[in-house]
Amino acid sequence: MTPEEFRRLGHLVVDWVADYRERIEEFPVLSQVEPGRVRSQLPALAERGDGFEALLADLDRTVVPGLTHWQHPSFFGYFPANSSLPSVLGDLLSTGLGVQGMLWATSPAATELEQHLLDQLADAMGLPAEFRGGGVVQDTASSAALVALLAALHRTSGGKWRESGVDGDERVYVSSQTHSSLAKAVRMAGLGEEALRSVDVVPGTLAMSADALAERITADLAAGLRPVLVCATIGTTGTGAVDPVRRIAEICAAHGIWLHVDAAWAGSAALCPEWRPLFDGVELADSYGSNAHKWLLTAFDCCLFWTRHADVLVDALSILPEYLRNAASESNAVVDYRDWQIPLGRRFRALKLWSVLRWYGLEGVREHLRGHVALAELLEGWIAADDRFELAAPRSLSLVCLRLRAGDEATRAAMDAVNASGRAFVTHTVVDGRLVIRVAIGAEGTREEHVRALWEQLRSLAS
Repeated sequence: MTPEEFRRLGHLVVDWVADYRERIEEFPVLSQVEPGRVRSQLPALAERGDGFEALLADLDRTVVPGLTHWQHPSFFGYFPANSSLPSVLGDLLSTGLGVQGMLWATSPAATELEQHLLDQLADAMGLPAEFRGGGVVQDTASSAALVALLAALHRTSGGKWRESGVDGDERVYVSSQTHSSLAKAVRMAGLGEEALRSVDVVPGTLAMSADALAERITADLAAGLRPVLVCATIGTTGTGAVDPVRRIAEICAAHGIWLHVDAAWAGSAALCPEWRPLFDGVELADSYGSNAHKWLLTAFDCCLFWTRHADVLVDALSILPEYLRNAASESNAVVDYRDWQIPLGRRFRALKLWSVLRWYGLEGVREHLRGHVALAELLEGWIAADDRFELAAPRSLSLVCLRLRAGDEATRAAMDAVNASGRAFVTHTVVDGRLVIRVAIGAEGTREEHVRALWEQLRSLAS
C-alpha cells in the first residue's frame, strides 16, 4: 500500500468510524446474534486481496451486528470503556508511527512523553510527590497488580525470590470485593491458592475491615508465614466500595508489607478536588493503579501505574540480554520501560492519552466526570422516591446499585428484559446474597435523556 493509497483509504476508514459514532444509537446496545452466527458469515481467506472497500462492507454486514456497542450512550454495564474520538486519533498516530518503545534508545520521545504525562497527572490527581518519576503506562490493572506483586515478593525476600523461587509461606491479602485480577496475579506468580487470604468486609459498606486484616496478619505471622502484599481498593467492581486505605497503610507499614491500591475505575475522580477525600491514605501506598481506559476518555488499553519504589520494580523484572545493551541504558541517565512491565515490547500508548488531554484539557475531563456523577445522583433520587425499588449499596460516584423489593426473580427479570430490548445494557452483582442491578454511568455520550429512559423502562417492568 503506497502512502497515496493509504491517504485515499484512510479517508474512507475515518468516514466509516465517524458515521458509526453518529448512528450508534440506532443499534441495540447488546448484540442480538446467536453463537456462531458471525463466523458463519465471514468470508474465506482470499488468495489475492480484495481491498478495503470489501472489508468495510463486511464490517457493516457481518461485524457490526455482532458487536456490543460499548460507546453507546445507554451502555451502563460493567464499567465504562471510554474511547473518545481524540483518543482514536491519538491511537491512529501511534500505530502510524509504528515505534517500539521498549528502551529509551529505541524511541526517546515515546519514553519521555510518557514520563512527562505520568508526572503531570500525578500532580493533577494529588498523588504523593514520591510517585514522580515512578509512573508508567501498563496495559491493564491486571498487569499493574502482577508487577506490584512481583516487586513486593522481590522486596520481602531481599532479592532472593528471583533466584530461588517461592517458599510457599508467602501470603497476599484481599477482600471478597477485590477484583479477580489479584487472585490471578497470585496464581501467575506461582504462589498457589493457599497464598491468597480473603479478609472480611464491613457489613453495609462492603469495604475491607482493617481490624479483620490486622487479625489475619497477626495470626499468619504467629504461624511463621510471610505477609507480602495487601491490595486495597478505591471503587470496587461490584458496588464501588472504598476500603479504608489509611488504616490499611498503617497496618502494612507496621509489618513491612507492600500496599497496592487498585483504583482502576474510580481513580480518574481524583482529578476533581471535591472527591479527594475518597483517596485518603493513597500517599502511603507503595503502588497505585488507575485505568485511563475506563473513565478518562482514553481508548483501551491504558492503565496508569505509579510506585514509590521504581528501583525495586526494575530490580525484580530486569533481564538484560546482550542484544539490548546500549550506551544510553548503561549511562543510567534514562529509563527503559521494558524493565517496568511483563512483556519486552511496548506500544506508544502515551500518545493517545496525550491526545485526550490536549483536546479536553484537565477542566474538560473534570466536566466529563462531574456530569456522570450528577446523572447518578438523579437516578439515586428517582429510586428513593419509588417504593418498588431500593438502593442495594450507597451510590459510589457514578455507580448506582439497585434492586426490586419484590425479590431476586423480579430483579433478574427486569434486567434481562432491559438487555433483551436492545435499548440499554446493565450488568449485575450479588450483595448480601441478593441479586443487584448495577448502573455504571460513564459513556462519553450519556446524557440525562438516556438515564431517564433506562429508569422509565425499569419502572415499567417493576411488579
